[in-house]
Amino acid sequence: MRLVIADKNYSSWSMRPWVLLKHFGIPFDETLIELDEPGTKAAILAHSASGKVPCLVTDDGFAVWDSLAIAETLAERHPQHAMWPRDPNARARARSVSAEMHSGFGALRGAMPMNIRTSKPGVGATPDVLADVARIDALWRECVAASGGPFLFGDFTIADAMYAPVVMRFNSYRPALSAEAAAYAARVTALPAVAAWIEAARRETHVVPSDEVDA
Repeated sequence: MRLVIADKNYSSWSMRPWVLLKHFGIPFDETLIELDEPGTKAAILAHSASGKVPCLVTDDGFAVWDSLAIAETLAERHPQHAMWPRDPNARARARSVSAEMHSGFGALRGAMPMNIRTSKPGVGATPDVLADVARIDALWRECVAASGGPFLFGDFTIADAMYAPVVMRFNSYRPALSAEAAAYAARVTALPAVAAWIEAARRETHVVPSDEVDA
């Protein structure tokens, strides 16, 4: 399989399936396309009809785009891995919180773009963003309390992959979190697959000005 992604420093959507593949030890090749360059759109369209990344090109040449669609495809093709919780109710809850991340938290995304190389505590902390942070904090606390941790549904699942870029944002902009949510964020950051993504992001030198927010 081939996963087409954008800059690891900035591309939150790319991070999600990449971390899943790495964590579960599923072999894949990687094609990285730098964002906001003259040839970016054409390069992405060569792989993804949506013109967006990520895009997974399966071993039979079939293209799947959108992070959540890729995650579902991986779960179907690799049922030996519990990418979703095995328990039906936990699985339904995991899908709910993943879909909430997929479609929501627009204020957070806009004001605190993922930028792993930056450290700007307090930037972007508008009332709407803090409301998103509070909802995420509560969601993490509730899921970990119900499952017993260490991740949202016990073992690492698609739900945790969906929130990994949020952890990256919180690491960069440092909004206030509960002790439980901060501990969860630290565990996600330390996960080997996430740590590998962070290390690669920090080695990148390409800059996307629109994702470099002012202090």
